[in-house]
Amino acid sequence: MARYTDPVCRLCRREKIKLYLKGAKCDSIKCPVERKPYPPGEHGRDRSRQGSEYLVQLREKQKTRRIYGLMEKRFQNLYEVASRTPGITGENLLQMLELRLDNVVFRTGWGSSRSQARQWVRHGHVTVNGKRVTIPSYRVSVGDLVALSTKARGFIVVRHNLDTLDRQLVPWLELTSDPYEVKIINRPLREHIDIPVREQLIVELYSK
Repeated sequence: MARYTDPVCRLCRREKIKLYLKGAKCDSIKCPVERKPYPPGEHGRDRSRQGSEYLVQLREKQKTRRIYGLMEKRFQNLYEVASRTPGITGENLLQMLELRLDNVVFRTGWGSSRSQARQWVRHGHVTVNGKRVTIPSYRVSVGDLVALSTKARGFIVVRHNLDTLDRQLVPWLELTSDPYEVKIINRPLREHIDIPVREQLIVELYSK
């Protein structure tokens, strides 16, 4: 399975915005975006000028898929499903991205970043309705119960994330009486998705 293995801080610098790919480091003075707020590479400083319409659309698409940690082919396939789903294509796309299991684990605060949340899922530390799921792209549905395994609840890093991360639970998730279990109570609405993207530009790009 293809995955990005280069330094992820380069991705934030390329988009000239914090994508929060490294958890706590993104909020510290060590964040490269704070020290070098321009794209990486020899000609990075020359890329600060406004580009063409196509470039603006491309950068919006790249930013979105990098936030959620998807490769191009999977992102494009997800867009095609969103375009065939009744409703607004851009909002459908963001909803599908939000309902990925690794994103749910991230939204609960169990993982400091989506990549760490993806690792919990792949290693079998997350269950959906009591059954272990190891596929990060698994799409949860309204009414599903997502929980951490008994082993993962004892991880120091999980407890540290819950104690230190200043992350509010999104309105479409609800904690149960168990602090390591959440229920999907609604599909995420656009106003509940706080990522800084303009999804209409992605639709325009793929519609060409």
